[in-house]
Amino acid sequence: MNRTTRVTRALAVSVLVLGLGACSAESVDQAVGKAVDKTVDETYEVTYEVTGTSVDEITYHGGGGEAMEPELETVKSPALPWKKTVELRGIMPPAVMPLALEEGGADVTCTITYKGEVIKEAKGEGMLTAGGCVAVSPIVG
Repeated sequence: MNRTTRVTRALAVSVLVLGLGACSAESVDQAVGKAVDKTVDETYEVTYEVTGTSVDEITYHGGGGEAMEPELETVKSPALPWKKTVELRGIMPPAVMPLALEEGGADVTCTITYKGEVIKEAKGEGMLTAGGCVAVSPIVG
């Protein structure tokens, strides 16, 4: 076999391998894109609960806004125990944040439940109880 034929064959094999690799990468990109689209569009329900004493307000993600910039909803002077089920979308994190400003201290607990299972719980005591419960979207991962 002469040198020109060997170089031509090596070049043909290289082009074939690169072409197949590009095809595979494109297929993988398409599959990932479809999975991301599904995750972004998929909805899920969570239930927020706040118990304790003397909560001045509760702020939570109610499903509006963008996934990474959710609109906050607020309930002022809520009756406790407080419970709310909301529908969220995609990677939007479930979050509920009670705020208590009682001088003697407040004993506040918040929980986030998904499909009957608590995915986040937090307890706070003191003059200012903030931070609450924030979880990762249960449909991610």
